[in-house]
Amino acid sequence: MKNNYNDKDARTFVRRQVKCHVNKDLALCIYGSQLLGQNNELVMHGGGNSSVKISNDILYVKGSGSDMAFATPDNFPALDLKYLSKKQSLGEVSDEEMITILRRSKLNPDAINPSVETLVHAFLPDKFIYHTHANSILALSNQPNGLLLCKSVFGNKAGIIPYSMSGFALAKKVISERDRLKNCHGIVFMKHGIFSFGTSAKEAYDNMINLVNHAEKALILKKKKKLTSTMAVKIHARVEEILPIIRGGLGPGWILSYRTSKLIKAFMSNNELRRYGLAGPVTPDHVIWIGHKPLILTLSQNPKESFEKIILDSIKLYKVQSERRFEKHNLRYGGQKIIKNKTPRVILIPGIGLVGVGKNINESSIAADLAEVNIRVISDAEAIGTYSPASKRQIFDVEYWAPEANKIKEQTSLPLGGKIVLITGGGSGIGAATAGIFSKNGAVVALVDKDLTAAELVASKINGYGFQCDVTSVKDVKRTFDKICKKFGGVDIIVSNAGAAWQGEIGTVDNKIIRDSFELNFFAHQNIAQNAVRIMRAQKLGGSLLFNTSKQAINPGPDFGPYGLPKAATLFLMRQYAVDHSKDGITSNAVNADRIRSGLLTSVMIEKRSKARKLSEADYMQGNLLGIEVNAEDVGEAFLALALSPKTTASVFTVDGGNIAAALR
Repeated sequence: MKNNYNDKDARTFVRRQVKCHVNKDLALCIYGSQLLGQNNELVMHGGGNSSVKISNDILYVKGSGSDMAFATPDNFPALDLKYLSKKQSLGEVSDEEMITILRRSKLNPDAINPSVETLVHAFLPDKFIYHTHANSILALSNQPNGLLLCKSVFGNKAGIIPYSMSGFALAKKVISERDRLKNCHGIVFMKHGIFSFGTSAKEAYDNMINLVNHAEKALILKKKKKLTSTMAVKIHARVEEILPIIRGGLGPGWILSYRTSKLIKAFMSNNELRRYGLAGPVTPDHVIWIGHKPLILTLSQNPKESFEKIILDSIKLYKVQSERRFEKHNLRYGGQKIIKNKTPRVILIPGIGLVGVGKNINESSIAADLAEVNIRVISDAEAIGTYSPASKRQIFDVEYWAPEANKIKEQTSLPLGGKIVLITGGGSGIGAATAGIFSKNGAVVALVDKDLTAAELVASKINGYGFQCDVTSVKDVKRTFDKICKKFGGVDIIVSNAGAAWQGEIGTVDNKIIRDSFELNFFAHQNIAQNAVRIMRAQKLGGSLLFNTSKQAINPGPDFGPYGLPKAATLFLMRQYAVDHSKDGITSNAVNADRIRSGLLTSVMIEKRSKARKLSEADYMQGNLLGIEVNAEDVGEAFLALALSPKTTASVFTVDGGNIAAALR
């Protein structure tokens, strides 16, 4: 592992922080924390922690759940070091008492809560301390003989302590081992991770890298075998066909993240998969994100027609087993715990890859990332011996330990949380405005546009995702839906919005103009809706089809037939989908908007249309009963209202400021 500490960079970083009135030593601690956090072989997604002592009075320690890779001064609450140090003399401290101690130690009551390992940082005498879940340390320590193995590997370089939950008891064990090996550079927590320390941030960082490198070399020297494929795995379907079925089987509100690689496939095509794959997480800290075990879906050698039953039965069985596990362990707590989650957070599909599961894209990505880490560590552990993680009892205790669970911040429930929306013409105008509104309401937003740069620019502003697609191409549309299914697991809502305006007097216009307009303003809507229904029917979660039809579908204007004709056909298309697919729980509705500044109604188009009606541009744009201009955001709000109306279908939502000629019943 490369040592990335750079004295020049550290000085520059410190200068910037000091200008913002940050303590110099705290700035150095943060610099080292960021370096460690940016290395996925050491720590990921809020794991690990770090601290620095300022004289004998203040301890700055990373806040619980904050990410080392993006550490800032606000992530380090200042604690009363003298108050914490006095607690070392206590005999026993309950979890509730420890939480009270940590909160009382905060010099600023409004600061974030400190790490659950704060007492370790407080009791150790060293100025700078870092803690990670280094992969190589986990591979060495997750062995039946891990304690002896680690002692032989590290000698006097690092203390070794048996697995123990974070808290007061662990802190006492650490200080005892530190006293025994006064010249050690760190302490290994079996089946958990490693602490390093030093008189400077650089020394503590260097010690971490050196100890991890020592472990990595030991893994190479002790390697006996390589985890390889030992069974033929052949799946008669593509991943983009399988994921929507899985998503439907999990139930409403789940987002998926798919991963695959040579290592992942080798890991899952070994006869021993169930032994090591279901043994438990490589560190109990991961349990809050990936659960106590993955679901293994065995689809190989089965006909495609049987996949749905296999998937649904497997998910159902997993949930039943999760309930039984909870009930068994909850007896030790007098039945006081409340079950948190029965849904698998990681799904392993031999021959396909792994799937992370979450209530939003962040959660599913974290689950997938940590599942990859687990596969790497278990593969290395199996290469030198037999993977043997913390016990099922110990993993349950961490999963239901309040300080650990509190690392996951409660998400505000949003109307479209757990929903995936695809918006065509998302690179500008109505599509872009609608995307922003849906994103604010919790949806995962896929912006589809012929101009990928435009789609990605909008996506970057709303935490969405851009996809290039020519919606008039049947192949391109299918390919784009497949990409979206592969990335998120499926689709719940489509806003079929892409369009363009062709003009011409209907009796003299070239038929090619009309045909070109029909390709984009009608057939593209059919391409999108047909693929959406394909996915929605596989999910069996219902869905929402939303079309941008335009006032021209109802109230044609002069010289606008080439545009209005396909829009009228799209209005009928919307109703036909309502008739044919209500049985699938799919709603189909349209927005009838008029005179919206967008990529379709450009300033040039506004000038032409206003002249055709012998009006000024202002009068043309405000030519409605309310006398106000309607904008793209108004249309986006209408799409949102329809998406949130599960009992409304075959409806047209008019957004035009009032136009009696275009009004429906």
